[in-house]
Amino acid sequence: MSLHQDVPLAWYLLLSAALFSLGVTGFLIKRNLITVFMSIEVMLNGVNLSFVAFAHQWHAVKGQIFVFFVMMVAAAEAAVGLAIIIAVFRARATLAVDRIDLMKL
Repeated sequence: MSLHQDVPLAWYLLLSAALFSLGVTGFLIKRNLITVFMSIEVMLNGVNLSFVAFAHQWHAVKGQIFVFFVMMVAAAEAAVGLAIIIAVFRARATLAVDRIDLMKL
């Protein structure tokens, strides 16, 4: 008798939906640029979890390959995004989304 039991696909999808929802909520509610940036990353991780769950369910590698490319784009986005955040903080001395107005000098 095996002790290994598979977790149903629905549980992964519920966790994925919860992560994505938390990311959207953080993106819409928070006013700190760093928190908004982290919320976008949480949304990407929620989508990645669903891709991996479906790839495992259908015994296909395509979903995992797609997740790899999403992670590469997220890493590049993190590097560029943090550089932009640092530049905005140096220019405006704040990270509050409401107070950042790049059109004004």
